[in-house]
Amino acid sequence: MKGFIYWLRFGIAIFCSLTLTIACYQGDSIRVSQTTNSSCRNVEHAAGITCIPQNFTRLVAIDDASFENAIALGIKPVGSILSDFSSYLQEQFIGVENIGKAGEPNLESILAIKPDLILGIDYLQSIYSRISKIAPTVLFKFEHSGLWKNVFEQMSEVLDKKEVGQQVMDKYYSRLNSFKQKIKNFSIKVSVIRVYPDNINLYLRDSFCGTILQDAGLSRPQSQDFSASEAEKLFGNSIQTSIGNELIEQADGDVIFIWTAENTSQGNQTAKNKLEQLTSSQLWQNLKAVQENKVYLVPDYWIGSGMLAANAIIDDLFKYLVK
Repeated sequence: MKGFIYWLRFGIAIFCSLTLTIACYQGDSIRVSQTTNSSCRNVEHAAGITCIPQNFTRLVAIDDASFENAIALGIKPVGSILSDFSSYLQEQFIGVENIGKAGEPNLESILAIKPDLILGIDYLQSIYSRISKIAPTVLFKFEHSGLWKNVFEQMSEVLDKKEVGQQVMDKYYSRLNSFKQKIKNFSIKVSVIRVYPDNINLYLRDSFCGTILQDAGLSRPQSQDFSASEAEKLFGNSIQTSIGNELIEQADGDVIFIWTAENTSQGNQTAKNKLEQLTSSQLWQNLKAVQENKVYLVPDYWIGSGMLAANAIIDDLFKYLVK
């Protein structure tokens, strides 16, 4: 009996010792995880809170704005969506893995790239729960394109490139100051039009291109001189409003910048046909800018949302308005 009790006590002692050892090992694993976790920064964003790796090397952008802003900050993503609206970025896409179309990033393609950071805009919140399981993911709130500078600033902070971001923004304003010194007529009113397959739209003061025109010191026709809040109340849209052919005089100005851009080749062709119909009409021919030969067909970066598109618009302002 005594022998049985001895071996029972011995067995219990061994069991307790093993249990303690395992517990200590698990505790060390948690501490290691926490130590590793200290190499990232918690960032609050549109979809929650994410711990951003301090030394990420494989960034994936799931929208145009995130891609081109990363490029502007000196970081080339390893993967990005390819958009029909990003023809001006084709050289930048060289060597970048295609992860799908705008609004439709392919999760399998992203997973295969093995990113350590994913950036996007908050309209993709529906896939956040899935994509954030692949890598730390940050989604930026982007209510409308006129807020592009706020998004750029936030992205520079998330990517730990705040100083670089400030330098890029300073250069943007420096280029505009140079433009202001060279332009001869600040009183000109600049009209901005997009032709859709079914509509003609005026782009307003707080649209993406509208903010750049503001920064350039240029004024707008009365029909387009509405802030985002005013436009939302009047038209139900912060940055643009539709007009019919009978109101085409609202598209007039001292200068007109006009473009078409759709997501499909068929849509693009339909919009181009619409543009041809518009520009051949007598109502269009009666516009002041048309009669003075100051209508300029520009690329789709006029509806951009990032720093590279903004600088491309500045290039156009120098090209067409500085004589």
